[in-house]
Amino acid sequence: MVARIPVAFIFNPNWWCRNYGISFDRSFYLDPERRIADDVTMRRALHERFGLGEPDPQPRPILGSRHVAGGFVTPALFGVEIRFAADQAPWSVPLELSADQIRALAPPDIATTWPMDEIVRQADTLEERFGFVMGDWNHGGLINTAMELRGNTLFTDFTDDPGLVHHLMSVLTETQIRVAGFFKSRSGTNSVAVNRGIVNVDPAIYVQGNCSVQMISPRHYETFFLPYEMRLAKELAPYGIHHCGDNLHLFAKSYSKLPLKFLDVGWGSDVARCRAALPDVFFNIRLSPVRMLSEVRESVRGDVLRLLESGYAPGKTGVCCINMDYGTPDENVRTVLETVAEFAAQRE
Repeated sequence: MVARIPVAFIFNPNWWCRNYGISFDRSFYLDPERRIADDVTMRRALHERFGLGEPDPQPRPILGSRHVAGGFVTPALFGVEIRFAADQAPWSVPLELSADQIRALAPPDIATTWPMDEIVRQADTLEERFGFVMGDWNHGGLINTAMELRGNTLFTDFTDDPGLVHHLMSVLTETQIRVAGFFKSRSGTNSVAVNRGIVNVDPAIYVQGNCSVQMISPRHYETFFLPYEMRLAKELAPYGIHHCGDNLHLFAKSYSKLPLKFLDVGWGSDVARCRAALPDVFFNIRLSPVRMLSEVRESVRGDVLRLLESGYAPGKTGVCCINMDYGTPDENVRTVLETVAEFAAQRE
């Protein structure tokens, strides 16, 4: 019986900025020399601090950072303004396009549209220098990007103009296929920047970002989004979903209609109900970054054990905590690692 349970951590930009002086301005993402240098710094820091990764990291030709969450490629391709700050992830300013503007949308030519035009050029340069490239970017997700283009009006469109929603979903689906296809053709992956946990399952998995699905009903999900995820699952197999919301159990039946290989299980979700509905899917079970920041060691240990006891399946379970803030006790991070190792050892 396979008992190994992988663990993944992602720290918030403010953790990196205040602990190691890394600035998350535009150059962090789009200057290849900065990106490579910061990647070495971050890998070394994680090993020295927590024993994660390799002890002597060397420069590697990465196209996108593997050490922070958040992405802006897809909305930026449609002209969404992206803002940067030293200690924050980049954020989008919703365009709130009119219905006519939405109807006029078409998938962009990624090779000539920012920021993919820069990334394509960098991939060529890095491959010539190193002989290969690795890594990818967070592509956002269908409903996340739809909100950045249409704004809150998207939710009334479900009733007032369903055809508009379907057109927007069709355009975004084709765009994500193009973006993900580019990265996979160049580096072999397209979603490590969405969730680093896939490297413990299959680095080739495409992970759809469903952060905002928790804002809609399962009926609306099945009507307006599931058909397009089915296309993504076919075109970009193997397929996974990132659901960071606390209500994944409400969507588990809908998700079971997809050929899922990987699923992020959001903190607060009923993990046992999700496992019953999806017994063969790899669960990446998420801890609460708020509790990691504020709770004592014993509480963190209890969280880990409760989640594992609810959703563990041999060879199909991992644990993660994403976007931990500055001030998160190192002891709590080590407690997660120790508790998971102890739980796995008991099942060998």
